[in-house]
Amino acid sequence: MSVLSKILQFKYAPPIFISLILLVGHFSFGILESFNAILVSIGTSIVTELLLSKLMYGEWRKNFSSAYITGISISMLIRSTFLWPFALAAVLSIMSKYILKHRGRHIWNPSNFGLSWLFFFAPFSVAGLSIQWGNNILPMLVIWALGIVIVLKARRLHITLTYVLGFLFFAYLRSLLTGASFFTEVAPLTGPMYQLFVFFMITDPATTVKNRKGQMLVAFLIALVEFILRLNEFIYAPFYSLFLVGPIAMVVQLQMQKKPVIKTA
Repeated sequence: MSVLSKILQFKYAPPIFISLILLVGHFSFGILESFNAILVSIGTSIVTELLLSKLMYGEWRKNFSSAYITGISISMLIRSTFLWPFALAAVLSIMSKYILKHRGRHIWNPSNFGLSWLFFFAPFSVAGLSIQWGNNILPMLVIWALGIVIVLKARRLHITLTYVLGFLFFAYLRSLLTGASFFTEVAPLTGPMYQLFVFFMITDPATTVKNRKGQMLVAFLIALVEFILRLNEFIYAPFYSLFLVGPIAMVVQLQMQKKPVIKTA
């Protein structure tokens, strides 16, 4: 068995890799708001997961990989001078897994739910990560390499590639419609926010449809809805697009199943 195969089979690979992404991004461009913020978001995510698992299912959750990834994603993607948005986003994200379900499955990507809610309802207290790599391509290459390893493990690379190709196509279309430079329209894809989005949010195994063709269709639809939202000047278009498209796709799939699927968070 190759070294890569062994890495891909390690169950804690995603939390380790997202931690490496955080370190590369922070020490290259300072993408973390503060270390207090990361402690608040991760700590709140884990405590909320612990309490809700006991309350809803009568047992303490033992694996906190999902909560850790949610917390660390929130800490990287939020900009605020306050600490409460990091805690609130973490609570909303984890609660969505336990409360907002259809036929026993949670249908929103947790961190996407919490971030979208906060960006929409608290725009004067919260902003999203908007750093670009500029001409320094090395950090972007490192993050893409780590991200590809993660989606390979989850067997979701085709989702990332479909979305990226869709984004490039619609960026070209936007440039024709608005008169903006194609490179200006593509630029957001080179930033850490989008790289976290394409490797962790849209590929989340728990909230993506089952079959490969369906996953690729949903990824393309996310890019399409984002294109429409961008034309209407929504700043956080990718988050809102996934917030709208992802749950609808999950509900359609679950409704098409003959037997109810009962799963815990």
